[in-house]
Amino acid sequence: MGFLTPMYELGEYLKWTRSGEIQLPDFQRGYKWEDERIRQLLVTVLRGHPMGAVMLLKTGNSQVRFKPRAIEGVDLTPSTEAKYLLLDGQQRLTSLTQALSGSGVVATKDSRGRLLDRRYFVHMETGLSDPNRVDEAVISVPADGVVRSNFGKDVVLDLSDQDKQHEHGYFPLNLLYGDYMSWILELHNPALGKNFHDKFIKQSATYDIPAIVLDEDTDKAAVATVFEKVNIGGLPLNVFELLTAVFAGDADYYAKTGEDFRLNDDWRETQLKWSSYPVLAAVENTDFLQAVTMLTTRQRHLADISDRPPAISAKREDVLKLTLSDYLQWREPLREAFIWASTFLADRHIFAPRDVPYPKQLVPLAAIKVVLGKQADLISVSERLVRWYWCGVLGELYGSAIESRFARDIEMVPPWATDGSAPVPRTVQDASFTESRLHSLRTRNAAAYKGIAALILAGGARDWMEDKALDKVQYVDLAVDIHHIFPQKWCDTNGIDAEHRESIVNKTTISARTNRTIGGVAPSSYLPVIETRAQIDSTHLDGLVATHLIPAELLRQDHFENFFLTRRESLCKLVENAIVKAVQRDIDLGFAEEDSAQFEPDEFPNDAGMEND
Repeated sequence: MGFLTPMYELGEYLKWTRSGEIQLPDFQRGYKWEDERIRQLLVTVLRGHPMGAVMLLKTGNSQVRFKPRAIEGVDLTPSTEAKYLLLDGQQRLTSLTQALSGSGVVATKDSRGRLLDRRYFVHMETGLSDPNRVDEAVISVPADGVVRSNFGKDVVLDLSDQDKQHEHGYFPLNLLYGDYMSWILELHNPALGKNFHDKFIKQSATYDIPAIVLDEDTDKAAVATVFEKVNIGGLPLNVFELLTAVFAGDADYYAKTGEDFRLNDDWRETQLKWSSYPVLAAVENTDFLQAVTMLTTRQRHLADISDRPPAISAKREDVLKLTLSDYLQWREPLREAFIWASTFLADRHIFAPRDVPYPKQLVPLAAIKVVLGKQADLISVSERLVRWYWCGVLGELYGSAIESRFARDIEMVPPWATDGSAPVPRTVQDASFTESRLHSLRTRNAAAYKGIAALILAGGARDWMEDKALDKVQYVDLAVDIHHIFPQKWCDTNGIDAEHRESIVNKTTISARTNRTIGGVAPSSYLPVIETRAQIDSTHLDGLVATHLIPAELLRQDHFENFFLTRRESLCKLVENAIVKAVQRDIDLGFAEEDSAQFEPDEFPNDAGMEND
């Protein structure tokens, strides 16, 4: 990869964007800058202050083919060929092209996201009076040039035509690099026009913006790195957007169908197919591409008979090697596999996107389902898949370095799932859980927190007021959430520290109605209230409480310490059953390797809004 770092005048950039010499890769991303940011950008130009570099890719690259599209607001004939593709600087050059040429009308939005069409003017006398007043001098007005108040009834400023602009002394910035001279010569105050020309127009004519120009030998991986390292208006591009352009330029698909393939439209169709499965809202477009990549590279790995077959991969550089035919081969199987994954989660009592421990773990799960096909639902195979899943969640193994783990999963899980004598997958091998981690699991920020909550539900937890199983239907109908067992207020009054008060040991999943009944009082006080309102006896209620692995007799005694020790041990056994491994008991040995003191405080935000008493 080679590159140059030339300086080009802004006027040259505008000429190139208007003529189509500079175009955008077709990433389907809309224009997203706000009105005030555009106004400030124009102030920067008028003051001659430096602007950040733009990044251009020279066309003619045999390794990277993108379908180009015009800068927004520019009309080009379909045959117009780009000389450069704009990789970084879209918002700036789009803003400048729209504001400083043509009609000067810019499609933008305000700080609330409301869509606007605006034009920009500079009050000449204000700008000339003091360099520090240039910001004040540049104004944004509606597209018709008329500023109104009183719900549009009163005209505050009318700049709708040249005469009115002259009258009020506002120069239209769309003429800054255009036919400014005619406008200046017709001013009633020639001295004002000359001073404005000398101070602003002449200076703007030589305003330079640096460029980084990547040559035509730049490979796809290098371009991807560029996209991921730079921000365009604070919106980093990703491999999905890159492949959107690559797939749109697929000549074979166009020859067969007569149209370009639109990856964004195809993803929307996928989301529509998934709309009845709420947990799949947690799956991102890049996740889907990673699953395609895993299946594609696995297929190539199995087909290669050499001593060194290509590796199975989910890495970014291999996602970028996907062809449209690869994507289309695996699209439908994966769409169905992710739906299957949602039912897999429902069987684990995970019903909502916020309750999915690791959304990224759905990537290998769906890919594994495609490999296994109908075998995935056989009892013995399903049992091993469930164990693998909980090892990933409770071992907290999908928080980082997940691409390598994905590849090992799809390589090792299918043969092990169908034949227990096959090598045990690394995810199962690596999983471990320590008793003191229960002290530091305090919010949904931790995957294991959500996993343990789901395991309790799957174990048969029932609501205390209505004696209903907390299944998929009741989860929504009863407004189920995670709440304290010994209420926060009671804990504070009785000297229970945050370490124990906020631990998952002192949390369980109950309905909003039950939580309101509990309030902030001692268990010995709220349990009789529940009995009265639910019209049940204490034996019945104790049985319901026990479905949450809570020792009811210790609740009735308000004995927090014994309650905590007993339930902590119950949760350890729950984890052991899920991962089929022993939980390391470290607290009695005096180690407490994973209590809250070992974690950053930021992991434990105040979750009162989610889990209030």
